[in-house]
Amino acid sequence: MSIPGKPGSTCVRLLKENYGMKELVVLSGKGGTGKTSIMASLASLAENSAFCDADVDAADLHLLLNPEIRTRNDFSGGGQAVIRSEQCTGCGVCRELCNWNAIDETFKVDPVACEGCGVCVWFCPEKAIDFPIKTCGQWFVSDTRFGPLVHARLGIAEENSGKLVTLVRQEVKRLAEEQGRGLIITDGPPGVGCPVIASLGGASALLIVTEPTVSGLHDMDRVAQLAAHFNVPAMVCVNKCDLNDAMTGKIEAYAEKNGLPVLGKIPFDPAFVEAMVQGLTVLEFKPTSQAARVIEDIWQKVEERLG
Repeated sequence: MSIPGKPGSTCVRLLKENYGMKELVVLSGKGGTGKTSIMASLASLAENSAFCDADVDAADLHLLLNPEIRTRNDFSGGGQAVIRSEQCTGCGVCRELCNWNAIDETFKVDPVACEGCGVCVWFCPEKAIDFPIKTCGQWFVSDTRFGPLVHARLGIAEENSGKLVTLVRQEVKRLAEEQGRGLIITDGPPGVGCPVIASLGGASALLIVTEPTVSGLHDMDRVAQLAAHFNVPAMVCVNKCDLNDAMTGKIEAYAEKNGLPVLGKIPFDPAFVEAMVQGLTVLEFKPTSQAARVIEDIWQKVEERLG
């Protein structure tokens, strides 16, 4: 499947001009490809850089970077319906309109089921429903052994992950600008949904980490099309490439057909897991391994393409 090119939007152009720095986003399209381990390894090689964990739903970059939190901030987003029982007449309009069945027969709102759409608030004839903005999670500015990190934690069953991703990206750009850092490396979330879109727009380049499986190729294709839509140059690296040579070949053929440079093929190496257990990158844990050498070569190619 060919990837249609899309012109860059004005907002993306202005974002790049405004911050005057490079941002490399690392995505995979699916979980389990080794994206975060590879991103952390690149962070260990990058100089004068800042880092961002945009996977706010299931953040795990901190497991490898061991951040020391400097500032902790609440993230508020979205409302939560609260019915004032003393003013409610029990007319049932809210229950009829709620698509999520979040209001029970006693006219109490289930905070887990409520999606915060606000329909009940708008149509309550007695105006008996409040809609306070709730705290959905926290975001942090931390120091790591490689440089500053902005990361976040979204609350359980909370929404607005796209807004939180946008926030942490804005904050890491502000931080990098203040400290004169020329590069941001962002560890993006899996999939191609709202959080991924929020992590990709305005980036200088994208590194897609894929694996030699059917789902790996399928999801790489979806991320590549998304990058083309936002006019973000994409590159590919294949992790665990020797587990299925035939699928690795198909990934290389797809990349060649669609103009995506394959920067490297990383062999399967148990040192990745052993390093993770120690809270280290594979380059720190076993720098002489073949996987470490391939990642170093990938980083050199990334630097060349970022200019």
